[in-house]
Amino acid sequence: MSLAIKFLLKNRALRYPLFRNYLLMRVALILSLHAQITVVSYMMYQLTKDALSLGMMGLAEVIPAIGFSMVSGHFVDINEKRGLLMKCIAGYVLLSVFYLVLSLPSFQSFAGLNVTVWMIYGGVFIGGILRAFVSPSAFALMGQLVPRKQYPNATTWSSTAWQAGSVLGPLVGGFLLGYGSFPFSLGTILALQVIPIVAVLRIPRQPHNAPTRREPITKSLAEGLNFVVKTQVVLSTLALDMFAVLFGGAVALLPVFAEDILKTGEIGYGWMRAAPGIGTVLTLMILSFAPLKKKPGLKLFACIAGFGVTTIVFGLCGELGGTHTLFHIADFAVSGGFLLAFSMLLIGGALDGVSVVIRGTILQLYTPDHMRGRVAAVNTMFISSSNELGAMESGLTAKLMGTVPAVVFGGCMTLVVVGVTYVAAPMLRVLRLNPSEPENKT
Repeated sequence: MSLAIKFLLKNRALRYPLFRNYLLMRVALILSLHAQITVVSYMMYQLTKDALSLGMMGLAEVIPAIGFSMVSGHFVDINEKRGLLMKCIAGYVLLSVFYLVLSLPSFQSFAGLNVTVWMIYGGVFIGGILRAFVSPSAFALMGQLVPRKQYPNATTWSSTAWQAGSVLGPLVGGFLLGYGSFPFSLGTILALQVIPIVAVLRIPRQPHNAPTRREPITKSLAEGLNFVVKTQVVLSTLALDMFAVLFGGAVALLPVFAEDILKTGEIGYGWMRAAPGIGTVLTLMILSFAPLKKKPGLKLFACIAGFGVTTIVFGLCGELGGTHTLFHIADFAVSGGFLLAFSMLLIGGALDGVSVVIRGTILQLYTPDHMRGRVAAVNTMFISSSNELGAMESGLTAKLMGTVPAVVFGGCMTLVVVGVTYVAAPMLRVLRLNPSEPENKT
């Protein structure tokens, strides 16, 4: 049997054309958004030269992402998913135009530094609102494009598409910065956002059984939260991921490492920002051939603990220094700190890929169809809390302790979170991912 046939037999979700369009949308959208935040974060640090401003960007996004997630799931569940997703993508296009205007030297001279910085925070805030709606919309739409028995495989490929975009996005952003201006970079990213629009247009409106009697929004939201709280395997998985990333995420401080510590410049910054995604994609590709079957819970604990260790080692790379080279990869790749830093970020991303697949599969398998939007919104709240509050935690601790001690401290706290969860959530130790018979619901 040829390798191609084996691949198709193990990845039956790819047989569905609508799902393939969904994957194209997901890759292109995430690529453009990650390229955009790569450029905007670097522009912010160039304007302020303050690590805390990078943490404030995380706070500006997490407030609306969490706040609007309280209502977004309700609206996703009572409306057609494809239409909502298209509206979210249109919102991202308008936001890209906004960032492009902010990057113009003429605008910055006219508005001044403080106004420009606060308008960037405003754009990040708007992005947080869009994120609160786009995640549950995409999650719920995917559940309509493939049969239930294909959810584990579809989740793996959906995660792969997301991570592929998260890899290519920072690389695109870094190279655009290295060889062009901020307006050129953001203008190019704006042009790329045509691709997800076309991909979504190729997916027809999906059947939607609107409820004949709409319940009050407060009751609807309470049901979503209660489901997550009562389904302990879902709650414990989300909590473990949230707190581990909250303390262990060092990506927010990469502009400081690139500019002031390792001194790799824009290209090195792009490679470091892409490294976790590269590692995760490698893991997801392996899992598409060799799915997690035996003891996924114990593997989850081991991988998140490994993520904490790689974060500690990455922080210590700051003690090795770097080079002032801006454009030549060969020059900064052999510097004392860069190669080890890149390796730790890549390995950390590879380990995090296991958590991505397990969490996504659990959500698809354990969530009833009529609650997918609300549960996905709760998931968005957890993810937003971990990533953006993690950025705020990194920026604040870097301000108080220094950048390197802050990263090392975060990695140590990740190990503490793993230890506490291992004791407090015994159901994860015996977790099984069976599409036909979910276990450990209580």
